[in-house]
Amino acid sequence: MIFEFTASPDFDFITLFSKQINVPVRDNVLEIPARLGEGYVRKVGFGDDFRLTIHRYKLKEDFVIKRNPAVIYNNIRTIFFYNNEEDFELKYNNEENIPFSQKNDSAIQLSTNDLRTEIRFPAGSNIQYVVVGVAADRLRSILSIENPNSTIKTITAENASFLFFESLDAEMQLLLKNIVSVDMNNSLNNFYVQIKVQEVLYLLFSKLSLRENTTFKNINSADAEKLLVIRSEILRDLSTPPVLKELATIASMSETKLKQLFKQTFGDTIYNYYQRARMEEAAFLLKQAKLSVSEVGYELGFANLSHFSRLFERQYGVTPKKFSYKG
Repeated sequence: MIFEFTASPDFDFITLFSKQINVPVRDNVLEIPARLGEGYVRKVGFGDDFRLTIHRYKLKEDFVIKRNPAVIYNNIRTIFFYNNEEDFELKYNNEENIPFSQKNDSAIQLSTNDLRTEIRFPAGSNIQYVVVGVAADRLRSILSIENPNSTIKTITAENASFLFFESLDAEMQLLLKNIVSVDMNNSLNNFYVQIKVQEVLYLLFSKLSLRENTTFKNINSADAEKLLVIRSEILRDLSTPPVLKELATIASMSETKLKQLFKQTFGDTIYNYYQRARMEEAAFLLKQAKLSVSEVGYELGFANLSHFSRLFERQYGVTPKKFSYKG
């Protein structure tokens, strides 16, 4: 099943989707019919310029959501919170599918509505994500930051074009689970949900406020697609460090441009991003796959296990051996 829409200030996923699958919306909830799968989509509004959409469903067929760029510029910022308990793929500009995130890595994506995106969910996957749509001026009012860094200035500015990624940590995931589980039949719970959404935004923008204050470069759909290809290439084989020259060739960018756009989008240098992903994969293999420290070290390309242990402890505060026995 394909759901395609054009980004606009008054876009309402639940209304258009209900028309496509011929199911009514009741009390801002769209129940997925048994012929398609199970679950629901819920809309919560905090005004015309600030709204929340909750997606929780499992479908019997592949589900593709295509967002076309806004025909007329609008100042709505879209923030996707993906709780990636199942694998799915994201692609830009109809290029080859690429992994959105690692199997143990939930993610947040912030973007303007001038980028073309496509999300593909495999049949039978547990689809769980939350989307916040908020106008730039409302966001500025909510944040009330006197001296924002360049990243936050860009997100809250008019006429910007951007794509940013951040990790979804455990505290955010817990807040999102609380938001999803609220009984909206209680008249005060809309207010409660708004507070919790602002709390999630606080945690997100606390991270974004720590990013280096650098000159921002506008991004387009082609650049966004290339950056996701590069990200996929970095994560494809974590046992081999990325080579900047090779990545620049793949992206058809100069090394300088690639370094700048990658750090701007993902919040870190290519090498640091690789090392962090490497340690996250190590944590996954130690805890979930139950591999030994030596097995994980060699799997991730470490000839020197002491070096592996030092890097792991620097990121997680404990050695790989202690981590594997914790909890």
